[in-house]
Amino acid sequence: MKQLTYILALAFLLTACEKKDYPKGLAEYEHHYYAVFVPNNNSAVTVQRSQSALLKFPVQFYSTFTREYDAVAKYAVSTYGIPNPAVRGVDFDIVDKNGVVIPSNDTTYNMVFPKAIQTMDTIYIRLLNNAAPGARKMEIHILDNITEVWRVDRFSTAYRRPVTIN
Repeated sequence: MKQLTYILALAFLLTACEKKDYPKGLAEYEHHYYAVFVPNNNSAVTVQRSQSALLKFPVQFYSTFTREYDAVAKYAVSTYGIPNPAVRGVDFDIVDKNGVVIPSNDTTYNMVFPKAIQTMDTIYIRLLNNAAPGARKMEIHILDNITEVWRVDRFSTAYRRPVTIN
């Protein structure tokens, strides 16, 4: 009787785990991409204000296609609701890999993914060694970017990177 119970349990497990046939190529996802921080989490980072090396935040762009257009992920620096917020141009600058400041009329920036091909890119921040006492804080957020042609989305588990500058 015990053997029969084990056989039935095994048969149940095998049928419960059989591969499902889900539809592929759904039109609503053909132009839907994701940009997320690597590692895939929202963990905080603490750095010293005197650090001279650029801060590097890798971003993975997920795609299974090559397109005729470039997909653009957006990111922003947020200090909303943060006590002792870090100030762009005083505590830090958003820069390219060569350390050249990337201009922004607000706090948003673009990462362009040519032909929407899956790849990695990096957000770079240069610390300005502000002598003001106390820690300064900010968060780098990957934003949704929705156009009429494509959508670059984010994962809830890896869309923000809190930064404390000591």
